[in-house]
Amino acid sequence: MRSQQFSIWEHVKITVVIILGALLTAIGLNYFLIPANVYASGLTGAAQLVANIVDDFTTFHVSTGILLFVFNIPVIILAWKKVGKAFTLYSFISVIFISLFLEIIPIQSDSADIMLYAVFGGVITAVGIGITLKVGASTGGLDIIAMVLSRMLNKSVGTYFFLINAIIIISAGAIYGWDKALYTLISLYVTTRVIDTIHTRHQKLTAMIITKKTSELKEAIHARMVRGITVVPAKGAFSNEEKEMMIIVITRYELFELEHIIKEIDPHAFTNIVQTTDVFGFFRKE
Repeated sequence: MRSQQFSIWEHVKITVVIILGALLTAIGLNYFLIPANVYASGLTGAAQLVANIVDDFTTFHVSTGILLFVFNIPVIILAWKKVGKAFTLYSFISVIFISLFLEIIPIQSDSADIMLYAVFGGVITAVGIGITLKVGASTGGLDIIAMVLSRMLNKSVGTYFFLINAIIIISAGAIYGWDKALYTLISLYVTTRVIDTIHTRHQKLTAMIITKKTSELKEAIHARMVRGITVVPAKGAFSNEEKEMMIIVITRYELFELEHIIKEIDPHAFTNIVQTTDVFGFFRKE
């Protein structure tokens, strides 16, 4: 009988992917975005902006890596209470290594083509973020803040993504010139498109699972995820086999866990994952 918990080897693989994602994110920042004064999204962009302001307008120096770590401490505490312990632990590992790599990797001093640096920096950081999301973690910051605010104030998560990033872009434009704001917008667009390709930016997803092992899958999903499941009869048009289709709405942070359960219980199940624009009725948000 297969274990319903991750093995030590699986935890190691997840951690290795998270560290690789952190390395790519730090390379994208220190080699491309920071030298070009182009800002990343979320708390990373906020850390860049504050670090630049402190360097340019005071006699003090503070690095982006240190600020990113400090900014994420209250967010990680919030995630521990509101999102989930495994997700928070992996996200904290990601934050630690991003901050560490930002301190270790030297910042390039030259940015010959700002447009090129904005695009390449956006692509590289997006790959780092995307593979981190794909194993069930995040790089911390904006995702968690936006999720909690959306629950408290009954607004969409996308609204808060837009507002928080808009503050960073407008601040950067007002202080350092509107060309920086334009290049930041380009970088953010590239980042979003690449993350779409690797994982998904959609906050809610619907999984439709066609399987012969409905009972085993229901038991495993309910043991590890607090999600309702709708089961409807299904029949193969070519094989005429009687099966069942399980319909379940999840958050993007649960996608890795669901994929793991399906592969563990019924690797031959056919699963279709689609974007869910909204959900009406009861939906557990933590």
